[in-house]
Amino acid sequence: MQKTNAMRILDSKKIAYTVTEYDTDDGKIDGVSVAAKVGRDPSVVYKTLVTRSQREIIVFVIPVNCELDLKKAARCSGRKSIEMLPLKQLFPTTGYIHGGCTALGMKKNFPVYLEETAILSSEITVSAGKVGMQITLDTDDYITASGAVTGDLIRDD
Repeated sequence: MQKTNAMRILDSKKIAYTVTEYDTDDGKIDGVSVAAKVGRDPSVVYKTLVTRSQREIIVFVIPVNCELDLKKAARCSGRKSIEMLPLKQLFPTTGYIHGGCTALGMKKNFPVYLEETAILSSEITVSAGKVGMQITLDTDDYITASGAVTGDLIRDD
């Protein structure tokens, strides 16, 4: 298995993690499908969403079975408003592709915000930085490695 930037960053910080690879042949790489493929509850598998506020990039990490509330995200990050980064700008901006994006090891260190309910679980599963790979690590270690600030980010149903 080839190490990703995210794994190299965790290794350099001496943070323990486990890697789970999953099959992508069926084309299902949405978060809920990935959670099922890696045998984890969707509430502890997180997706990384990249947004922008004017020209500034802001990263949000939320459970795969939830939707980002843009107003809450703007408020939490201290911005007037935010919008999703167009998909065609994801790779040039972050170095990651859709389905393999993670807050760890992006081209630049962007502000990262993590849904506050993450701290209710001792572990978090996120993309390893490559489609077909997830990493699971201690939630506190993820917060430390990513520099994430926690806040209320998801839509209420």
